Amino acid sequence: MLITSITTLQTVLLYVGTALFLSLGLDPLVSWLERRGLPRWAALLVTFVGVLAVFAGLILMVVPIIVGQITQLVTQIQTLVEDAVAGTWDPVDAAKQWLHDAFPLLNVDQVFEYVSNWYESLDMGEIGQSVGTTVLGIGGGIIAASTGAIIVLILTIYFTSSTPSLKAAVYQLVPASKRERFVDLSEQITASVGYYVMGQASLGIINGILSAIFLSIIGAPFPAVLAVIAFFFSLIPLVGTLTGSAIIVLTCLIPGLGSPLTALVALIWYLIYMQVEAYLLSPRIMNRAVSVPGAVVVIAALAGGSLLGLLGALIAIPVAASILIIYRQVIIPRQNEL
Repeated sequence: MLITSITTLQTVLLYVGTALFLSLGLDPLVSWLERRGLPRWAALLVTFVGVLAVFAGLILMVVPIIVGQITQLVTQIQTLVEDAVAGTWDPVDAAKQWLHDAFPLLNVDQVFEYVSNWYESLDMGEIGQSVGTTVLGIGGGIIAASTGAIIVLILTIYFTSSTPSLKAAVYQLVPASKRERFVDLSEQITASVGYYVMGQASLGIINGILSAIFLSIIGAPFPAVLAVIAFFFSLIPLVGTLTGSAIIVLTCLIPGLGSPLTALVALIWYLIYMQVEAYLLSPRIMNRAVSVPGAVVVIAALAGGSLLGLLGALIAIPVAASILIIYRQVIIPRQNEL
């Protein structure tokens, strides 16, 4: 019954967990403003207004550019289709020519023969039905994601504003003889999670801004869209920057939009950036969060992603850091006393 209940409420639990995670990330900023002399209500107001202003500014700046670039992409695709119908442009010949130029040692004719045989073996009826189902699923997913984002935002505001009272209520459940130690460990854990969230968001913002500037300079296709991809993938620990960089480099290889030279320059840039992020930016930004060994990072990210998907991968590292705090400050000293 318990497992069935958790499965049934997994969406609600996901919203609550995400909101708690984000509220712990905003709590260090609220505490910093309080230490500067602001009352808590004013610190909360400044934090919420600042966060909403930043996101609104990003949306107002990025969304029109993304919409314009997607419109350009659709227009270009429509032009290519019209040229193909009119017979002035042959996509097969264009693709063969591009492959010959990009990969001189590749036997292009044999590759296209394999592709042609595979295409003839497909059942187009089933493919059309599958595409229709996929489109409907994507539309429903967008609506559900928008609704979930609003719910998470409301819960985040509530949890952030009531963090002290929530902590006090939890602390009262612990016996008085052990309460002081429990409070100390809890404050360390929540602070570690908060600094981790802020640090990961900072890395994402840095990658997004630098990507937008660099991709615009080298003439990459749709730099605003690719910069947003770089930002969101940088939020994923361990493999996020690598995955986002791979998507950006492959996008630069699309015939008619990018070129092998542009993709090569982007590849070199992201290889350099990943080294700078790993050895310079991340240690400096994450210096206040608990350090987690590399092997634990890999295991935690894999386990969290398997259990909760993207959210699990995001929260796996701070959860592992929290377990390490308990291990180092509770279990080891207790074992040494025996």
